[in-house]
Amino acid sequence: MTLNNCIPLSVLDLSPINEEGNASVALGNTLDLAQHAEKWGFNRYWLAEHHNMTGIASAATAVVIAHVAGGTSTIRVGAGGVMLPNHAPLVIAEQFGTLEALYPGRIDLGLGRAPGTDPITSQALRRTLQTDPNDFPRDVVELQRYFRPSEPKQKVQAVPGAGYKVPLWLLGSSLFGARLAAILGLPYAFASHFAPDALMQAMELYRSEFEPSEQLLEPYVMVGLNVFAADETEEAIFLRSSSQQSFLNLRQGNPGPLPRPVQQYEAMLAPAHKQLLDSSLSCSVVGSPKIVRDGMKEFLSLTKADELLINSNIYDHDARLRSFEIVADVAIS
Repeated sequence: MTLNNCIPLSVLDLSPINEEGNASVALGNTLDLAQHAEKWGFNRYWLAEHHNMTGIASAATAVVIAHVAGGTSTIRVGAGGVMLPNHAPLVIAEQFGTLEALYPGRIDLGLGRAPGTDPITSQALRRTLQTDPNDFPRDVVELQRYFRPSEPKQKVQAVPGAGYKVPLWLLGSSLFGARLAAILGLPYAFASHFAPDALMQAMELYRSEFEPSEQLLEPYVMVGLNVFAADETEEAIFLRSSSQQSFLNLRQGNPGPLPRPVQQYEAMLAPAHKQLLDSSLSCSVVGSPKIVRDGMKEFLSLTKADELLINSNIYDHDARLRSFEIVADVAIS
């Protein structure tokens, strides 16, 4: 699906666990949303790696990708993203080589350098917090090598993986990721849905410094956009309050299940909390179908993005489906 026959639209799903649900329900909802997204014409469906968060069910990201890809047939499915510092590159090459072998031509691998969790959990994942700023670029290059055809006498191979053309993406919210994506000639996804401050500067840097590669000849940018759509604007504002509560809880060190929506939520907020939400979640469109259509067009006009990645954490699954259905409807109207 494209926005007025202009750019592709895709889905970012954190497999949210709400206050009255559990991981089984969340993962069932993820597959249901993916099947609807495929029917509505979305381009790709991405899942993200987070750990020790009781409101997110996609920690084992490759497993959830297999769950979604196995229940769909045409939509691209991938990671948005795998937090590469948590893993050995060979392990990720084998996981995504296996996914590509199972679902040829449909798998994406987005890579991030954030931990996707808190420092204590990071240590539990990695067994060490000793880091080198150069590790991430080196690990990306190593991962690329594992996907190339094996060479004679190559001692370590990714099986499956070697010779599989799994598209790599770099994810980020800073100039570091933008510059690395440009140097390596990889597509770049910017996390503007929760960290928009460097969006325009990062996109400009990426495009100006981009070096063509075997994977990509011209720069390609996908940007995150929160969308909360409903038939009436008041309902959309109400639905968004779950995501707002969840974001503040996370920033205050108290992550948990996705909270129920609250009427007039912003009126209850302290000024500092309201300012934090306004700045961190500024890349958001909330309202009726017309407002959503106009807001998406305005965001696209501002960013000149090549693709939009739509995020929508809504408590009620049916309301979440309706939000994405509205996005699909207005994109082709």
